[in-house]
Amino acid sequence: MDHAGRNRLDEEESPYLSQHADNPVHWQPWDERALAEARERDVPIFLSVGYSACHWCHVMEEESFADESVAEFLNEHFVPIKVDREERPDIDSIYMTICQRTTGRGGWPLSVWLTPDGRPFFVGTYFPPTARQGMPGFRDVLERLAESWEQDRDEIENRADQWGALLRNELEETPDTGGEVSSEALSNATSAALRSADREYGGFGSSGPKFPQPSRLELLLRSHVRTGREEPLQVATRTLDAMADGGMYDHLGGGFHRYATDRKWVVPHFEKMLYDNALLPRIYLGAYQLTGTERYAQVARETFAFLDRELSHPEGGFYSTLDARSEGEEGTFYVWTPEGVADVLDDEELVDLVCDRYGITPGGNFEGGSTVLTLAASLSDLADEYDRSVEDVRARLDGARERLFEARTERVRPARDEKVLASWNGMTVSALALGGRVLDDSYAERAEKALSFVRERLWDAEERRLAHRYKDGDVKGPGFLEDYAFLARGAFDLYQVSGDVDHLAFALDLARAVKEEFWDPEGKTLYFTPASGEGLVTRPQELSDQSTPSSLGVTVDLLFALDGFAPDADFSEVARQVLETHANRIQGNPMEHVTLALAADTYHQGVLELTLAADELPEAWRETLATRYLPAAVVTRRPATDAALGTWLERLDIDEAPPVWAGREARDGPTVYACEGFTCSPPKSSVEEALSWFEGDGESGADGA
Repeated sequence: MDHAGRNRLDEEESPYLSQHADNPVHWQPWDERALAEARERDVPIFLSVGYSACHWCHVMEEESFADESVAEFLNEHFVPIKVDREERPDIDSIYMTICQRTTGRGGWPLSVWLTPDGRPFFVGTYFPPTARQGMPGFRDVLERLAESWEQDRDEIENRADQWGALLRNELEETPDTGGEVSSEALSNATSAALRSADREYGGFGSSGPKFPQPSRLELLLRSHVRTGREEPLQVATRTLDAMADGGMYDHLGGGFHRYATDRKWVVPHFEKMLYDNALLPRIYLGAYQLTGTERYAQVARETFAFLDRELSHPEGGFYSTLDARSEGEEGTFYVWTPEGVADVLDDEELVDLVCDRYGITPGGNFEGGSTVLTLAASLSDLADEYDRSVEDVRARLDGARERLFEARTERVRPARDEKVLASWNGMTVSALALGGRVLDDSYAERAEKALSFVRERLWDAEERRLAHRYKDGDVKGPGFLEDYAFLARGAFDLYQVSGDVDHLAFALDLARAVKEEFWDPEGKTLYFTPASGEGLVTRPQELSDQSTPSSLGVTVDLLFALDGFAPDADFSEVARQVLETHANRIQGNPMEHVTLALAADTYHQGVLELTLAADELPEAWRETLATRYLPAAVVTRRPATDAALGTWLERLDIDEAPPVWAGREARDGPTVYACEGFTCSPPKSSVEEALSWFEGDGESGADGA
């Protein structure tokens, strides 16, 4: 085969891949043609994995992949393959695992050298063009590995065998016998989170960088509710305050950057990811329900506004990311100087007030003397300093903020990755559904548009299969477990808020497809890739929480929640077996497996069911649900009468009412039933009464489920 071919990335829809289409490197997408070339030429694959908003991915491209001499050597001795990790999270998971296990760190760009059959034998992340700061130069690495491939092939093959075995053991294999699911999973995970908490600055760990860790924050909120202990809530709110006050939050436009580079949450890494801005509002809304702190609701509203304004597809879905850079520099769209503020505001005192509020100084806190905005002074302190009322200071700052935001819109904007991913959109649907319950119905309506968009473009109802990615009419890739799990969770959450049975039906369809495609009854686990998908060097499971919650953990929790709607599907039995398979891992390292630990807690506690039998929810019910934090409860809706329920059963294609609805008609007006485990309350006329029964404050009498 002629290896002096061409760069094939101009045929790809992924913005990350198309950004490399003009490189002199003959990049190939990950496909059979590229893999066949490696086999036929008998040369290693150089695999480069990244994503469009990745700062160091851009740097390595500019330094090395755009260099003609580097490209010539790379093309001659390797088959270069470029992968967008957002399109192929399975490939990223496999090779990032070997990077973390063999080097002790990970990150992007991920650089991996593979045998032609996909076994890794050398790995790293960013390589500078020439050696510096203890890092080898990229050209030197290429030359050394090309020479080793020719002269020390046996050694490379031996290492590839060892690393392949390590990957199978780490990602694919399951223990011969399972363990007992600990009833202490929640308390063990909480204790670990509290031990690692930074009590001074918020977050986890005593140094930077600081990541949002939404799963750990959810754990702490749930632990507070379950135990009544104040400490978990205090640690969680300390972190929420630090993130919302620091530079990770966009104080003009709303929404969160990816992470903070320092312990104090001042300077962020500026990319904005859809998943962060879906996961974090849910935590802030939960904290708002628990504390009544209006600031938390404001953060959620502003983040939703950011999503709608800057990551929204005009037909309803949500795009993936905003780049960290504009005009070739990181953060330039977001930072300010005192002079820049003065150019926008024509009032000297107002300029001083804004600079004091947001910490904007001549020296700055970022590159070139610029400042990343933080909340550096409270409204009350500013009121004292400027001899004004707090209300006056707030009003002046609100006006100034609007003017600065408008001025910022004239700057060169960061690039946007316009892939629509099923998984990340599912997370966003869940967040907006909760916003519809807690804040305003309009958020649930926006969730409906997003779910409809993804369902119409990525779900094949006849084949009962979900695709992973949509962009400009192009659909790519079979769905992974994360796609099915998060989209099903989003559909189910939206059903709980809207009462639309179609969303429940979709969630059940996705859950049944999960059982068909991802459940392995021999290994008693759920794999990340579908059984009908591409065979890779190993078939991974996603047990641990990374930037997003473990898709396996989310699936287990969802299967428990859906079991009462489809008892014939054995959802809870699958979920139980998965927990038992991985019980020892959860017990041994709960901080890495928070989502699975939460699912284990649900298993022991039992799903809390709140069945609302009403054609329209009374306003008092809505108010109660808006203000009560119910992290492990299923709020199921059904029509008031069994006659009307028959229409729902037809839409679900089932013959009789499932357990969560059976015998639970409205009695003398809208009625609430509370069930925990196999015990249900007598019919209640208010949600407040039903919740009191959960908490042991209601009648002692109960009906058997």
